[in-house]
Amino acid sequence: MNFQRGRVREEPEINLIPMIDVLLVILIFLMITTTYSKFSGLDIKLPTADATQNQEQPAQVDVAVTASGEVMVNKTPLAGSDVASIALALKRAAGDGKEPVVIISADAKATHQSVIDVMQAAQQVGLSHISFATQPAQH
Repeated sequence: MNFQRGRVREEPEINLIPMIDVLLVILIFLMITTTYSKFSGLDIKLPTADATQNQEQPAQVDVAVTASGEVMVNKTPLAGSDVASIALALKRAAGDGKEPVVIISADAKATHQSVIDVMQAAQQVGLSHISFATQPAQH
């Protein structure tokens, strides 16, 4: 016996609302977890000029301190390594230049006191721009 003779067979339907809900949750999750990098800055257009730039390099005084504490100013060895003689040599080497840069090249085994003496002598002479020369580490 066929009991389903008068019934019309129902077609299965796809319900889109739960699928849209899931997609919206995924979209919200992605929007919250995404980091946005914004480049902040001002868009500035600088004025132009036809004048050439003066590339004047500041004067440079090279001071070398050996491992034994001897001091050389511009490759000239000093008789003494006390602060007064270093200051006199720095004053002569600086001359009338505009604020020369004192570059201290100290040996790795030089005493800390000998480097401090050079810095103190530069301060006495009025040279405030001091730099230390290094070399890259060799592996």
